[in-house]
Amino acid sequence: MSDRADCALRAAEAGAEVAAAAFRGDLDVERKAGKTDLVTDADRDAQRQIAATVREAYPDDPVVGEENEEASAVPDEGPAWIIDPIDGTNNFVRGVPVWTTSVAATVDGETVAGASVCPALGDTFRLDGGTATVNGEVASVSDRTDPETFAVVPTMWWGFDRREEYAGICRGVVERFGDLRRYGSAQYALALCATGAVDGVVTNVRAAPWDSVVGAGLVEAAGGTVTDIHGDPWRHDSTGLVASNGEAHGAVLEAARAAER
Repeated sequence: MSDRADCALRAAEAGAEVAAAAFRGDLDVERKAGKTDLVTDADRDAQRQIAATVREAYPDDPVVGEENEEASAVPDEGPAWIIDPIDGTNNFVRGVPVWTTSVAATVDGETVAGASVCPALGDTFRLDGGTATVNGEVASVSDRTDPETFAVVPTMWWGFDRREEYAGICRGVVERFGDLRRYGSAQYALALCATGAVDGVVTNVRAAPWDSVVGAGLVEAAGGTVTDIHGDPWRHDSTGLVASNGEAHGAVLEAARAAER
């Protein structure tokens, strides 16, 4: 799958260059479904650049994107590309450098290659088949085994009508683990889990594929475990996403399930 991995990286870098040129500039910000669901011209421009780059190499493959110029569902058969021009748009709008441009290649609904580029931080995460790398070096999840030393990340977002679930997950994390982190970019949080910087990433909501498939693939390729909220193998259409270094996955699952209590 190296050809698709190379294309994913090339497309992510091209989109990231467009987004980075607008970062901390004069942005035209719009709201989509809610007050914190934002989109900018930079999102749209970067997505167009990513899609164009992919189609240069794979003109017949469907492209699935967050913004509405592209399809929104991952096909269960055949190859496809899933793109997120800016994962962490709220950070982007606020001038916070934690955001990624992410591109994944899938075949029959399974992730086979991908890249997440973080231009404001200078980091590039790459997935090529069964290998995850960060800035060219092989990535590996942490080897921590004691949950009291873990840093765990609640990710995705809970609307105002689901804040009790958000509070439940946060409570589940702080009661079980050494510390809690929140980054505002699911792809970045998952990439950090793949490199061992954090030990778990949790949500009970269904993660959009553009927010999750590259990162989940990175965690698995780096030796970690990724399941749904029930502990079953995770897919792009699963309910919940629970990623960990695999050493105390049951405890990480319990933290995610605390949202339902």
